[in-house]
Amino acid sequence: MENTPEQAAPTPQQPTTQQAIPNSTSVLVLGIISIVGCWCWGIPGVVCGIIALTQANKGKAAYNLNPGLYSLASLKNMNAGRVCAIIGLCLSGIVFLTVLVEWIFLGAAITSMPWHHFMR
Repeated sequence: MENTPEQAAPTPQQPTTQQAIPNSTSVLVLGIISIVGCWCWGIPGVVCGIIALTQANKGKAAYNLNPGLYSLASLKNMNAGRVCAIIGLCLSGIVFLTVLVEWIFLGAAITSMPWHHFMR
């Protein structure tokens, strides 16, 4: 088989190399950190999850504008990071609310103690 001139030369719509979606790797890393960070009272997980979701939305918008420009592997990384960020955000919210309720109960228990009996 011989290459015809139409097959050998790339067309303007088809780039010769596809590039990664902007911030696709950082979305994946932040999504994983949001799952791991949920056990530190939930605050690092919430922060990393929110940042990962905003970057994933920007990356998805860039991919939707020109899907042929970006590689499929970077899209899969970004989607995996987005899923990890959602899971991490949910877990972090649950852990944060649990810690908050524990502190409220602890505060209520401390303030309801009969301190005048201990001060003698």
